[in-house]
Amino acid sequence: MTQTATASDTAELNPADAIVASGARAAATQIQSISFAIGDDQYGVDIMAVREIKGWSEITHLPRQPDYVRGVLNLRGVIVPIIDLRCRFGQGLTEATPLHVVIIVQIAARQVGLLADRVLDIVSFEPSQVQPVPKVAKSSRADFLSGLVTIENVMLALIDLPNLLTVTANEADEPAAVH
Repeated sequence: MTQTATASDTAELNPADAIVASGARAAATQIQSISFAIGDDQYGVDIMAVREIKGWSEITHLPRQPDYVRGVLNLRGVIVPIIDLRCRFGQGLTEATPLHVVIIVQIAARQVGLLADRVLDIVSFEPSQVQPVPKVAKSSRADFLSGLVTIENVMLALIDLPNLLTVTANEADEPAAVH
């Protein structure tokens, strides 16, 4: 068996170090998501896209926006559009209270706030655990999902953030856009 040594390899690697190194490589292949709830449904977004999680606060409403664009928030000088995910997924407007949260995510060069009922946890899973979203009917809700994963007997729907904005690109490029 031929092994190629690299500069970072040590001359001798004991079995315990090999197990730790193997575990580090396995952890690097895992996907981490922030899980959150909208009603009884659980969703997840890539942890690398999340910039901040903050409590609900009053926002500035903008005229002639779709119902799911609740308005904008001035976040340390950056104007951030707030998307009501419950409304965007066709479940009606969220009656936002101080118990609700806004998950600030980075999508390309934009920051966008996602209004959710509550944040649940940080979850890790293997890419092989992600199942495709069944195409039973043409649904705008399913278009925003990149896959489904079951963690501890709970199904988590993974949100496809770029696709969430692709549908709203024209609205987001108007007053609510972040440049």
